[in-house]
Amino acid sequence: MSTDRTFTVMSREWCHLCHDLVAQLEPIAAEYGWEIQVLDVDQDPALEARWDELVPVLLAGETELCHYHLDEAAVRAYCSRFPLKSAS
Repeated sequence: MSTDRTFTVMSREWCHLCHDLVAQLEPIAAEYGWEIQVLDVDQDPALEARWDELVPVLLAGETELCHYHLDEAAVRAYCSRFPLKSAS
């Protein structure tokens, strides 16, 4: 199983829940070695049509981990499926 270790947050610039989710996600992403990509759904009609009222939405690839509020347990469970490789 492989992953590019990138979380994608479907967001809106003016959305305080979006900012809160990203702020709560940052230390978890750092702990597991993941990047965070934030996409503003208002900048892309297709994204807005798909995610509109659900934002913020946290995705790992095509997998939706949570929306509205960070589900830390779900994020940690997902990340634990992709352990960091230890240096030999």
